[in-house]
Amino acid sequence: MIIGLLTAVAASACYGTGSVLQAVGSRKSARREAAAASTTGVTQHGGPSLSSTAKAAVTWEFMVGTVLDFIGFGLGALAARLLPLFLSQTVISANLVITAVLSIKLLGIRLTRPEWISIAVVCSALVLLATAAGPEGGGHTPIAGHWWLLATSVAIIGGGTLIVRLLGGRAAILAGLLSGLGFGALGVGVRVLNGVDPFHLPSLLGDPALYAILVAGIGGMYLHTVALQIGSVNGATAALVVGETVVPGILGVMWLGDSSRPGFAWVAVLGFMVAVAGAVAVAWCGEPEPEAMPATADSTNAPAGTPGDHGSASGDGLPPSSPGGGDGPAEQSTHPLADNRAGS
Repeated sequence: MIIGLLTAVAASACYGTGSVLQAVGSRKSARREAAAASTTGVTQHGGPSLSSTAKAAVTWEFMVGTVLDFIGFGLGALAARLLPLFLSQTVISANLVITAVLSIKLLGIRLTRPEWISIAVVCSALVLLATAAGPEGGGHTPIAGHWWLLATSVAIIGGGTLIVRLLGGRAAILAGLLSGLGFGALGVGVRVLNGVDPFHLPSLLGDPALYAILVAGIGGMYLHTVALQIGSVNGATAALVVGETVVPGILGVMWLGDSSRPGFAWVAVLGFMVAVAGAVAVAWCGEPEPEAMPATADSTNAPAGTPGDHGSASGDGLPPSSPGGGDGPAEQSTHPLADNRAGS
C-alpha cells in the first residue's frame, strides 16, 4: 500500500510539473501563430487541424513536459496495479493541485482564495481515501472483458475525434469528458493486463488490453489537447477529472473487487466524492472570467472563427500572470490548469 501511494504521488508530481512546462511552451506557440495570423489551423467546422495541434508541441518546454507525462504514465500504470482504482486514479488526478502550486513560482500566477480552499479540500479527501482503502482486487478477468475494453476504447477515441472535427468548439466539454474516459480505460487496462506478473511476452502481446491501453492513452492525450484548444479550459479539465476517476473507481469496485477496510466504506465513499468535487473546483476556479481578460492587439485583431474566439487565450509576450493574448489555431490556455496531463 505505501509503495503504491508513493508511486501514485510521484506520477501526480510528474504530470503536474509537465503541465506547467507545457503551459510555458504553449504560450510561445500561440504567439507565433497569432503573429502569423494564420487561418489554416482549423477545419471547416472550427475544430483544430492535426497540423495546428502538432505545432503546439514543438517548443522544448512542451517536449520536456511531455517526457514527464510519459514518466508519469509509467508510474501511474504501476500505481494502478498496486492500489484500488478509486484510490490510484484519484491521487493521480490531484496533479491539478500540484500544477496550481507550481504555477505560483514558474508562471507567476497568484492563486485565489477559492483555489486554496479547493486545494485544501482535495488534500483532506486524499487523506480520507488513504485511510479507508483496503487491498486491491484481483486483475484476473475473462478475456472477453479485455476485448470489450478494447472495443470501448476505440469507440471513445474514434467517436471523440469525429465529433470534435464535426462540431468544433461546441464539442470541447464532451472532448474533455471522453479524454478522461480514455485515461480511465487506460487505468483499467493496466490493472487487468496479462503477462505482467509473472512476465510472459506472448501473453502480453496477445492480450487485447495492451492495445486498449495504447489506444486510450494516445487518443486521450490527443482529445485533451484539442479540448483545450477549442473551448472552455475549466469545463474541459473538470470533465476530464470526472471521467478518469468516477468510472474507473466504480469499475474497480464492481468488476475487479476493489474494497475498503472493514467498517470504512463510508469513509472511502466520502473521500472519493469530496476528492472529485475538490479537483473539479480547482479546475473550475482556475481560469479568469472572459470579461475580466484585458484586451490586446492580438486578441482584437484575431481572425473570426479561430479557436481563440471560444475563450482560450495565451501570449508569450505578456506578463506570466496575464491571461490575455494571441488567438492562434495552436494556442492553449495560459493558466496551467489548462494543460492538465494528457494521460493518467
